[in-house]
Amino acid sequence: MLKQRTGAAAPMRSERPPLQSSDGGVEMRVRIGLAVAPALLVGACDLAPAYHPPAVEVPAHFKEAGNWQLAQPSDGAPHGDWWRTFHDRTLDELEPQVAAANPDLAAALANYTQAQDYILEAQSAFYPEVDNEDTFSGNKQSAHRPLRSPNQPTYYGANTIQATASYEVDLWGRIRDRVKAAEAQAQASAADLESVRISLQGELARDYVSLRGLDLEAKLLRDTVAAYQTALQLTEERLTGKIAPPIDVARAEVQLKNTQGLLAALSGPRAAYEHAIATLIGKPASNFSIAPSTKLIQVPNFPAGVPSSLLERRPDVAAAERATAAANESIGIARAAFFPTLTLNLLAGEQDTGLNLISLPNSMWSVGPSVYLPLFDAGLRRAQLAVKEAAYLQTVAQYRSTVLHAIQEVEDDLASLHSLQTEGVDLAGAAVAAEQAANLALTSYREGAVNYLDVVTAQTAAFDAERSSLLVQTQRLQTSVGLILALGGGWSSTELAGVNAVDP
Repeated sequence: MLKQRTGAAAPMRSERPPLQSSDGGVEMRVRIGLAVAPALLVGACDLAPAYHPPAVEVPAHFKEAGNWQLAQPSDGAPHGDWWRTFHDRTLDELEPQVAAANPDLAAALANYTQAQDYILEAQSAFYPEVDNEDTFSGNKQSAHRPLRSPNQPTYYGANTIQATASYEVDLWGRIRDRVKAAEAQAQASAADLESVRISLQGELARDYVSLRGLDLEAKLLRDTVAAYQTALQLTEERLTGKIAPPIDVARAEVQLKNTQGLLAALSGPRAAYEHAIATLIGKPASNFSIAPSTKLIQVPNFPAGVPSSLLERRPDVAAAERATAAANESIGIARAAFFPTLTLNLLAGEQDTGLNLISLPNSMWSVGPSVYLPLFDAGLRRAQLAVKEAAYLQTVAQYRSTVLHAIQEVEDDLASLHSLQTEGVDLAGAAVAAEQAANLALTSYREGAVNYLDVVTAQTAAFDAERSSLLVQTQRLQTSVGLILALGGGWSSTELAGVNAVDP
C-alpha cells in the first residue's frame, strides 16, 4: 500500500536564524491561516448515512389480551419497583438486594462503565495532543564512518528538550462519527445493564413465588396427613369393633404413608429455591434462610398497554436499536478512510551539545500541516466499508427480530394468563365439590353405608383437586412475573438520555 505524506514537521538542529523583516512572522501566520481555513470549513462534512430507527411492523393491540384485559396506554403498566404489585413484604425486602450485591449485575455495571470510558477516549480526538520528550546522551563517532568530515568531533553530546503538539482536523466527520458510535454503544450497554437487572429481579421473583407455592403445598399436605391419621384411627377402631375388614386399615395406612412421603419430598426443592435466592442477592446459601409462610400472594392486575410501547419499555429492544445506530456511524468512519487526513503539527524546544538548553540561539521549532493521502490498498478500504455495511444490515435484522420476539413473549404470557385464570376458577370449584364429596363419603363410612374404598377414592380426588388448584395459582403468579418482564419491567428508554458524555 502506497502512502503519501507531505509537509511533515521534523526536528532540526538549532541554528542561528537568518535576519528577517519585522513582519515576517505575521506573513507566516497569515499563510498558515489561509492554508488551514478551508480545511476547517470542510470539517463540517459527515459521511455517515442519515440515521433513522429501522422500521418494523407493530400491531395496534395485543391479540391475546381479549376480554381479560383491554389495551391501555403504557403509563398504566408497572413502573420502578414492579414487584410491589404483588404486595408481599418479604419480596419487597429481597428485590433491592439484587441491585446492591448481585455479582452478575456488578459485572454488567463494569461493562457499562467501560462503554462510558470509550466515549471519553473518542472525544479526546477533538483536542490537540501535546507531548514532551527530553533526551540526553553522550556519543562517539567511528573514525571510519562513511562520509565523515575531518572537522567533525569524535566525541559529542546530543541533548534536547522539546514539546510537540498535533491536531487532526476532522475533515470528513471521522472523529465525530467515532464519538457518536461510542455514545450509541454506551446507551446500548446501559440498556443491556437494565436487561440484566430486570432479568435477575425476575428470576428472584419466580424463585420466591415457587418457594411460597411449596409452602402452601406443604400446608395442604400437613392438613391432609392430619385428616388421614384421623381416618386411619377410625378404621382401626372399626376393626377392633369387628365392624370393618383389615383391608380398610391397610388402605388407610397406605394413603397416609404416601402423603407423608410427598410432604418429606418438598424439603429438597424448597431448599434449592432458598439457595438460589441467596445467590441472587449476593449471600452464601449456607448463611441464608426464609421462614415459611402460608400467606396467599395475590395475582396482580395491570394493563398490558399497546405493542408499540414495547419499543420504549423493553431494554433489550432499546439496546438493539442503539447497536444499529452505532453500526450506522461505523459506516461513516469507514467512508472517511477513503479521503485525506489533515494534521496540524508543532514542535518547539532547545537543542545543544552540552547543557546550555535555555538559550535563544539553541532554540528550535517546526510548524506545518501533514497530509495523509491513501493511494493504493488493493481494495482494503472498500472491503472494510463493505464489512461495516453488512454489519449494519445485521443489526437491523437483529433489531427487528428482537421486536418480534418481544411481541411474541407478551402474547404468550397473555394467552397463558387467560387460560390459567379460567383453569384456576374451574379447579377451585372442583376442589370445593371434591372436599364435600370426601366429607360425605367419610360420614357414610361411619354409618356403614359405603366401604372404605369409596372414602379413599373421594379423599384422593379432593387432595388432587386442591393440590392442582395451588399449582395453577403458582403458575399464574410466575406467568404474571413473566408478563411484567415482557412489558419492560417498569423501565423506559427515556432513562438512556443521561448516559451521553458531553460534546466539546
